[in-house]
Amino acid sequence: MRAEQQYLELFDKERDTLFRHSCDTLNARRDTARRDLDTRGFPTYHDERCKYTDVASAFAPDYGLNLSRIVPSVDPYAAYRCQVPNLSTSLYFVVNDCVMPPSGTNAPLPDGVTLCSMLEAARRCPDLLDAHYGRLADTAADGITALNTMIAQDGLFIHVAAGVKCARPIQIVNVSAAQIDLLSTRRVLIIVEPGAELSLLFCDHSDDRHSYVTTQVVETFVGHDARLNLYSIEETHSGNKRFSHLYADQKDNSRLTLGSITLMAGLTRNRTDIRLTGQGAEACAYGCVVADGKEHVDNNLLVEHAAEGCTSDLLYKYVLDGRAVGAFAGHILVRQDAQHTVSNETNANLCASPDARMYTRPILEIYADDVKCNHGSTIGRLDEQALFYMRQRGIEEAEARLLLQHAFVNDVIRRVELEPLRDRLSHLVEMRFRGLLRRCEGCTMCPQ
Repeated sequence: MRAEQQYLELFDKERDTLFRHSCDTLNARRDTARRDLDTRGFPTYHDERCKYTDVASAFAPDYGLNLSRIVPSVDPYAAYRCQVPNLSTSLYFVVNDCVMPPSGTNAPLPDGVTLCSMLEAARRCPDLLDAHYGRLADTAADGITALNTMIAQDGLFIHVAAGVKCARPIQIVNVSAAQIDLLSTRRVLIIVEPGAELSLLFCDHSDDRHSYVTTQVVETFVGHDARLNLYSIEETHSGNKRFSHLYADQKDNSRLTLGSITLMAGLTRNRTDIRLTGQGAEACAYGCVVADGKEHVDNNLLVEHAAEGCTSDLLYKYVLDGRAVGAFAGHILVRQDAQHTVSNETNANLCASPDARMYTRPILEIYADDVKCNHGSTIGRLDEQALFYMRQRGIEEAEARLLLQHAFVNDVIRRVELEPLRDRLSHLVEMRFRGLLRRCEGCTMCPQ
């Protein structure tokens, strides 16, 4: 039986429950998504964008789902405290796939900034939700997006009105914690209107008592002259499987910065599709992956230059140890009308163990004749001469290796614009290299 078959049968059996606990906008896309999932199925090794990740095996077990929308009894605001000194954020939680009510201690968001569940958005601003939900997420092209759209009953809605500059970053903590093995379906819609500015930090955590599979689809609209910084940090565990797909559309002179830091994971696949549809738009995407054991981390990006004078910059670095597997593919597509494009893409990787595996594929596909584009990738080990030099000066070998690994990923970390977050990430990466990052710091939700 195909891995997706159990979900198709579940949809047919629980269709009334899915519709009853959701809203018209989400319900309107379900039947089409079901048809697309049945037709296309989950990605396989034959899919160019999923050659190194076994999706079907991840979804094959029988996971529980919260179709009746039972709200978790835990109070995450009491159980979690931010461990980033001097970083003042507006803090919100998503437990499994339930958007939790805001804490009474949260500072109010500025006028013009809306953050709520999609069910609430369907009551407060139905036209805005309906005009954007599902517009970028292509269920016909990706089976995981189709599955997410088919069974998502709620999600996170974030809107910044034109000209509003949200000075305080918004932090979204995604927590996987349940009494059974669980499949969570997360959906996020981000709308940054013309001239607006927003910084978002997503933190992914999970307990280690059960296995979790999460699908997450993020649709992002960045209006002309708008700015969006979106950071993502993952600290989960070996039983966690996470499939995230981000779609972004950028208008004239907009700027989108994506920062992805994977410190601990089981299986993670991040797929990113960015369309630069307005002149002068700029997209920057960078990532740092530290993996060991049998961890598997796959980052796959497509940046489509569809307008003139746009810029893109991709930088991803991996440090792999043990039997970890890393995969990276960065596809820069320059359309014929996208003259004066400037694009840079770099993927550099360290394999600290002979059993670690790294697969890399930078791609340039150019149909315009007046562009400046370059791409490159490297896979190697630590510089033995540098190790020898450091040991000659009295530094122990283990410490020397740690320092060189940290220096290797530091040019990714230093791109984080929020200084407290940048400093904290540097510390977390060091702890990860020392083998000290074995639970989510600052969280008391899980047994110690």
